[in-house]
Amino acid sequence: MRARFVPAWAKLGLLVIVSGAWAQSTGTAAPQPIETVKKLAVSGDAFGQNLLGWSYAYGQGVPQDNTQAVIWWRKAADQGLAAAQSSLGYAYATGRGVPQDYAQAAAWYRKAADQGDKNAQFSLCQMYDAGQGVPKNYDQATTWCLKAGDQGHVLALYNLGARYFQGEGLPQNYAEAYFWWCLAAAKDPLFSENRDKAASHLTPADLSRVQERARKWFEDHAAKTDAKGQAR
Repeated sequence: MRARFVPAWAKLGLLVIVSGAWAQSTGTAAPQPIETVKKLAVSGDAFGQNLLGWSYAYGQGVPQDNTQAVIWWRKAADQGLAAAQSSLGYAYATGRGVPQDYAQAAAWYRKAADQGDKNAQFSLCQMYDAGQGVPKNYDQATTWCLKAGDQGHVLALYNLGARYFQGEGLPQNYAEAYFWWCLAAAKDPLFSENRDKAASHLTPADLSRVQERARKWFEDHAAKTDAKGQAR
C-alpha cells in the first residue's frame, strides 16, 4: 500500500530543526536562547527568522502562534532561504497559519527542493505520489525521492525500498529494495524488519554484493558531507 502524504517537516521534532538550522547559521550545534533567536530574526537574519517561525509553531520560548510562525517563515523565504521555503510549504500543506493550499505548498516545496533541501524534496515526492497540488506522477515522485534519498533522508530511503519491493513506479527488484532498506535501517533500526523482509528474497551472494554496495554508499555520503562542511 502506498504511504499517505505526510509533509516531511511533520516528521521532524523541533529540536532537530532548530539544531540543524542553528548549526548552518552559526557553525555551532547548540540551539540558543529564544532572545538570541529573536535578535537575529529582527536584525534580518534569515536563519534566525526561520528558527523564530518554528519557535512560534511549537510554542518554544514564545506563545504558540501559527500566524506568527508563517510571518517569520515568509520573511526568511523571501530572502531565498531553502529551509524557510520548505517551512512555508509545510504551513500550506497542513493549513497551519494559512488556509490549506496544496498548490502553494507544492510551489514553495519546489523552490526549496531546487536548492537541494532534502526535506522539501521528499515532501514534493509525496505530493506527486498523492496528486496534491500537482498532477499525480509516479515518475516525478521517484525522481524527487531519489534526490532526497541520495542525501540520506531516512524516509526517502524507506520509500525507495518500498517502491522497489512492491514494484510501484519502479520495476520490482528485491535487491534494490534491500539496498535502500539497508540504508534506512542503518539510520533508524525501526526499518530493520523491512530490510530483513527483502533479504529473505535474496541469495547469500546477492546479500553480500548489496551489503558491500551499501557500505560504499555510506563512505561516499560521508565524504560528500565532509566536503560540504569544509566548503562552508
